[in-house]
Amino acid sequence: MPGPTEALLALLFVPLGAALAAAVLPAAAGRALALASALSAPLALLPLSGSLQAGDDVGLLLAGLPLPLGIRLRVDGAALLLLWLVALVVLAATVHAASSIGGGRAARRFWPSWLVLVTGLNALLLSADLFNLYVGLELVTLAAVALVAYDGGSAALQAALRYLLLAMLASLAWLLGVALVYAGRGTLDLALAIERSGGRLDDAPLALMTAALLLKSAVFPLHGWLPKAHAHAPGPVSALLSALVVKVSLLLLYRLWFEGRLPPSAAGVLLAALGAAAIFHGSLMALRQRRLKRLVAYSTVAQLGYLLLLFALPLAAAWQGSLLQIASHALAKGGMFLAAANLQRRYGSDRLGRLRGADAALPLSVFAFALAAVSLMGLPPSGGFLAKWLLLNAAWQAGQGWLVVVLALGSLLAAAYLFRALALMLSRADVVVAPAGRPTARSAEWAALALAVGAIGLGVGAAPLLDLLVPPTAFTGEPP
Repeated sequence: MPGPTEALLALLFVPLGAALAAAVLPAAAGRALALASALSAPLALLPLSGSLQAGDDVGLLLAGLPLPLGIRLRVDGAALLLLWLVALVVLAATVHAASSIGGGRAARRFWPSWLVLVTGLNALLLSADLFNLYVGLELVTLAAVALVAYDGGSAALQAALRYLLLAMLASLAWLLGVALVYAGRGTLDLALAIERSGGRLDDAPLALMTAALLLKSAVFPLHGWLPKAHAHAPGPVSALLSALVVKVSLLLLYRLWFEGRLPPSAAGVLLAALGAAAIFHGSLMALRQRRLKRLVAYSTVAQLGYLLLLFALPLAAAWQGSLLQIASHALAKGGMFLAAANLQRRYGSDRLGRLRGADAALPLSVFAFALAAVSLMGLPPSGGFLAKWLLLNAAWQAGQGWLVVVLALGSLLAAAYLFRALALMLSRADVVVAPAGRPTARSAEWAALALAVGAIGLGVGAAPLLDLLVPPTAFTGEPP
């Protein structure tokens, strides 16, 4: 088994090398390389997990150069959590894509982009350098845009172009913020820049980079690209976009704000208010949708709102609850999008009216959708329930009664739009729509179910995970 240093490098260079090889090999070889890369990631994470549990610092200075010249890679509890999420969701989605993505020239383009996306996600979670984070953001954006446009239809191309233009705007804002940090502090290492800034990034670069990450995370009201991109992308791509891409950007936002001293509380309350607006807007839009994938996409807009409530709740319980919400939502939403893709393939459409009685044709996929819905609604014993319970306790302790109301109403609205879809799938009416699409591979159904079961299991076995999610110094009042 590799050591921590080799594991860090493997997480970056195994998928990158597989992407380069897949670009020149046939589609079947690209599929095999993607599966092999996905299977290797958990093996690389085992030594990293062991080192962190033992209390060791896990990091690496590339080329051995000291800061501020050196480029640093690091892993803490939050990064490890998301690295595991990337590994598990990518593995399930790759198994699904292996059966749902066909062959030919289009598939030959699919697998290199898929592997580049995985490389970019791992790079964002491992890097502690602001410019390398920019490179990772660009890798993720360009690969995701290519995957959204995979089927070549006009609607998919329009969604991909919208995504690209808005993501490029966000990238420019991030790069300008990085330039201001370097001009003022003479370093690109995030922790060192915060230290040289007196414990908090200067207001101008912090505002620019915050705006960039809010746009890349599709946070209300900057979410315009997300519903169309998710609705028109292949199912496995939608799963990665919703479960991983937007979550990694939000973790970067947490790092910018909480590595040192907290920024002014008014700014935190503003971000939390945006989160509350996202919960209500996304939920109400989900209630209006007539297509399953668009319903699930707007559900992502709503669920992302919970992750912004942390900015008004700088408490340890809120930190743990937010990261647990990231994990439970990633598993649940990944499983839900894969299940929705199975239903769309089997019925030839994702219109809710055509999915009446779908449990008879695809019982595993409907069961996976239902389990994922349990976590998204915050029902026990799911990970979503535990995450929202921790956030609820933190809001109560902080005297933020309005956030208690937001959390309660958000769960009720989630139940409304998810039960609406489930009621049709479980319908026993006289008129049941017969499947008119293509058969769904059993491996694709099991991939969706595995992620949904993980979202439920997270609520039962979260204790060791919570021990690793040590709050940053901003939550403890200690100097950075």
